[in-house]
Amino acid sequence: MACFLINRHDTEIAIPNAEKNDNFIVYMIVVRVGSISWTVHHRYNDFVELHEKLVSDHGVAKDILPPKKMIGNREPAFIEKRRGDLEVYLKSVVSFLQRAMPRELALFLDFHLYDILFLLQNLAMHFFVDGDALLQMSKSSTFSPFQLHAISERLKQPCPPIETVDNRYDFSHVLDFCCQLTDVTVKGSNEPVGTSNIIPNNLLFEMSAFKTVERLNLIGFPVSNIFSIGILRNTVSYLNVQYAELKAITQVLLCDDLHKNVIYTGESHSWKKIVEANFSHNEIETIDEGVKLMPNIEQLTLSDNKIGALSNLTSLPHLSHLSLSANCFSEANDFHMKLGNIRYIDLSLNGISSLQGFSKLYSLEGLDLTSNRISELSEIKHISGLPCLENLTLTGNPVAVVVDYRVRALEQFGGRAAEICLDNEKPSQKELDTVAVLQAIRIVKEGRTPTFSPEAPTFP
Repeated sequence: MACFLINRHDTEIAIPNAEKNDNFIVYMIVVRVGSISWTVHHRYNDFVELHEKLVSDHGVAKDILPPKKMIGNREPAFIEKRRGDLEVYLKSVVSFLQRAMPRELALFLDFHLYDILFLLQNLAMHFFVDGDALLQMSKSSTFSPFQLHAISERLKQPCPPIETVDNRYDFSHVLDFCCQLTDVTVKGSNEPVGTSNIIPNNLLFEMSAFKTVERLNLIGFPVSNIFSIGILRNTVSYLNVQYAELKAITQVLLCDDLHKNVIYTGESHSWKKIVEANFSHNEIETIDEGVKLMPNIEQLTLSDNKIGALSNLTSLPHLSHLSLSANCFSEANDFHMKLGNIRYIDLSLNGISSLQGFSKLYSLEGLDLTSNRISELSEIKHISGLPCLENLTLTGNPVAVVVDYRVRALEQFGGRAAEICLDNEKPSQKELDTVAVLQAIRIVKEGRTPTFSPEAPTFP
């Protein structure tokens, strides 16, 4: 990101060409500040308007702008001469005003889009005018790494000598707005910003400007770019990190730690307020020890990763909801030894073929196994004795196309059949009647005498 304050003597302005449009000529201006460059397009009339402001307010000589020409101003030779003259004009003006860099010139050259100081002045004006109204509607806001990098770099600097005297552009408006937000989203991009060579996802930033954030969303950028998480560990209760190419949970929870190792961390690195976290759409293969840094988490989502086994979850006593949809599970062995009092598990879009591993999860209330490989109705027997189970989803499995699948599945739950919501649908009375018949037939086959409650149907 450009920083004119530091690179005054490493700034270049050029007008390499002019483009003919239907009724006018547009001059392409190339601005380079240090290693950052971008392009701006202006007509000659824009130069005239700028020049009038610079002459009246900033002491620029009146006669240095190339004059107007009414006739022959579209001839190639004239256009080329004017291009060169305008380039000389801009270089002279920038050199003359480099210590002050008036806002008019900065806006003309798009410094407000790519330079730290002037971008933050625009942001300050926006929050000065609309900040209170925005906060009244919602204390949520979305930032790019580009904006956060500018804030972070500005925090390192003393008050710049060319800081505007207009209070509306004061950096304090940015800080005041940020410190009141409770919901912050940082959305990255690998596309250049505007016409510049700035790639947002290559920029480093910190988040110490945010003091009260409860919901933090980090989307689509490498979290290693965050070099300080500020006090967010003490405030965030919901953390959402998606499309960040995470391979380990420690990469985000210890993003500002050198070693990224839970063993070397203390209480200051713990995210004690987090009750819900979402690490979907990443590259996680193992549930690493980073989860221990969220000791009070209740809901954990790890969908669309590359996980094939459970680990490190027994250290989370409050975990009740676990989503592992679209991972690499082919079996679910002894889940009761790897989970605590789990109430809901989503393992949809995996490759599980047996339900035996869920047989001792006695607190389980909901199990989603949509689109797995369960083919035998007899597998349901493994979970039919779970006392709290109320929601079971098996759509998309081979077993779901078996003749009379629903009633044969419900029948295995015995007297609890009416309590089971199978595939998001409660059993109908007709299904329950059929289940009762199947149960009676089974009992007779086993050589026992069926008994019926007063409400139960009778059989001829």
